[in-house]
Amino acid sequence: MEVIKIDGQHKLNGKVKIHGAKNATVALIPALCLADEEVILQGVPNISDVQVLAEILEFLDVEVTLKGDEFIANPKNMKNKELPNSLASKLRASYYFMGSLLGKFNEVKMKMPGGCYLGPRPINLHIKGFESLGVERIDDYDGYHLKTDSLVGSHIYLDFASVGATINIILAATKAQGITVIENAAKEPEIIDVCNLLNKMGAKIKGAGTDEITITGVDYLHSCIHEIIPDRIEAGTYLIIAAAVGENVVIDNIIPQHLDSLTSKLKEMGVNLEICEDSIVVKESFNEYKAIDVTTQTYPGFATDLQQPLTALLTKANGISKITDSIYPERFKHVLELQKMGAKVSTFMNMAIVEKNDNLNGAQVSATDLRGGAAMIVAGLMAKGITEIDNIYHIDRGYTKIDEVLSSLGAKIWREKKSDD
Repeated sequence: MEVIKIDGQHKLNGKVKIHGAKNATVALIPALCLADEEVILQGVPNISDVQVLAEILEFLDVEVTLKGDEFIANPKNMKNKELPNSLASKLRASYYFMGSLLGKFNEVKMKMPGGCYLGPRPINLHIKGFESLGVERIDDYDGYHLKTDSLVGSHIYLDFASVGATINIILAATKAQGITVIENAAKEPEIIDVCNLLNKMGAKIKGAGTDEITITGVDYLHSCIHEIIPDRIEAGTYLIIAAAVGENVVIDNIIPQHLDSLTSKLKEMGVNLEICEDSIVVKESFNEYKAIDVTTQTYPGFATDLQQPLTALLTKANGISKITDSIYPERFKHVLELQKMGAKVSTFMNMAIVEKNDNLNGAQVSATDLRGGAAMIVAGLMAKGITEIDNIYHIDRGYTKIDEVLSSLGAKIWREKKSDD
């Protein structure tokens, strides 16, 4: 087993270049399966989820080549096979193959998708959307067996503005007969990126980024080259890290408006930010940070993926801060790990209450999930002494070589092999 170790309280300086968006990439790769020719994605992050998705494509007889940050795939000879649980269970985003395989073959078989456990994460909205397009769920199967003779456009209202359901319905509807309208669609930048890729391939999708998306079905999708948007969650994590232990850190290759909800809260705390056209500079603040209240919301509200690393930062803020997660009410496993380091954090229902204690001590902790792992890195960088983080495979699912990036800024962070005993 490998662990990450951090010797904390070292100031950071330098520049971080943000990679392509993980949450876009894991939808774009299933989306390119709808193509009838080769597709090239550029700016693909070097994360374990991409490796798993490449394995799934190869299992489906898609030709895949990885060259640096380019992901080249040719689905011309793709076959429809039941997705093996050994692959589908490794990441939540495997459910996007439901939409793409339905769109391409009118049928899909797979077990329940995997990923971080953040409480109940039902996919009933996805199934409801597919059924509106004429798909039948066959119940004599341990998992999901979805099938139709022909996908037909429909008018679909989402009870909740779900990112996953919005993208999955778009994928299924792209080659459906007629017109599909999704009302109360999610507005996240990653959805716009998926629609931009599909439109480059010849799809006819309008309204991405609004609450009503219209898809006119097409028969053929051609080759294209597409560059993935920068990762707003990776950028947000490094902004939080810079606010915690930075002297002068530049977060480069970003779209600042994608981070408005975070930067407004950091400014409210008293973090010294300079927002530029495609970068943000975080400078050391010599004033004490102030407590804030945060409630996670669907985009453009505060991202649920950033509440965990922000919790660690708020241990530096004077007063009592409150973080309410309205998206994933159970997303607070990291609180127990922070408490091991001396953090004064408690939870009540879907809320974390954080009191100031900027004297954290290094400890043996666990990355409970992807963003919980990021919270442990933030805390370890602030803490006195050595912090050891296990289950770091969670971190590697979403952050490209985060230890190397932080080392380049002056952090004392490294990986070690550890006995499984």
